[in-house]
Amino acid sequence: MARLRDPETGCPWDVEQDFSTIAPYTIEEAYEVADAIEQGDLDGLRDELGDLLFQVVFHARMAQEQGAFDFGDVVATVCDKMRRRHPHVFAREAHHDAMDAADQRVAWEEHKDRERAGDAAESLLDHVPRGLAELQRSVKLQKRAAKVGFDWGAPEPVLDKLAEETDEMHEAMASGDRTRMEDELGDLLFVLTNLARQLDIDPARALRGANAKFERRFRSIERAAGSRAALAAMSLDEMEGLWRRAKREEGTGK
Repeated sequence: MARLRDPETGCPWDVEQDFSTIAPYTIEEAYEVADAIEQGDLDGLRDELGDLLFQVVFHARMAQEQGAFDFGDVVATVCDKMRRRHPHVFAREAHHDAMDAADQRVAWEEHKDRERAGDAAESLLDHVPRGLAELQRSVKLQKRAAKVGFDWGAPEPVLDKLAEETDEMHEAMASGDRTRMEDELGDLLFVLTNLARQLDIDPARALRGANAKFERRFRSIERAAGSRAALAAMSLDEMEGLWRRAKREEGTGK
């Protein structure tokens, strides 16, 4: 990375980058890691983890050039954090054998809360990164508020809220006000992420599954049509019939 960033002999593209220009690539590489895991592609995972590691090295090198920190500091910081948040492992406390995964999750969050308190945070919602995918950020915001009881506590009331927000969406659409429609659509999505959280379902994973399902079935429609021109000439009812056939074939394993 030092060679690539050398102002005289490095790569011009790498030299001109900064934290903000590289950040989108960092996010993209993290998603590619997740995709390799979703596909069960371990060879791909190896490659994508390398790409993600390269992003860490890139950011660390830019920080080192500014005299802020280097890659070694990044490693040392995360090692220190893991030791602090796993006292049942590294301090060998007496309750080590009694802790299960659920206990550890509680202890982890308690350690994080103590660390945040030390940062003199003004709100429970401080330190929820704005760079997160919005579905993830929505869930994190809700979890923070739930720490003080601002939460439904069960999925059924969320369904009632979803029905209420759906009615408001209908009203917004009838008004033709695009700003209002966007606002109500945001409320709908927020309530849906809350439902996912109440059900202990990752909304991003659920949406990836829905995307994959749509992709499989639409590709089946394309194959059945034979050509793009033939597909474009079909009526919506005809395409819907092919969609239902694809759905039935998935159910029968054909």
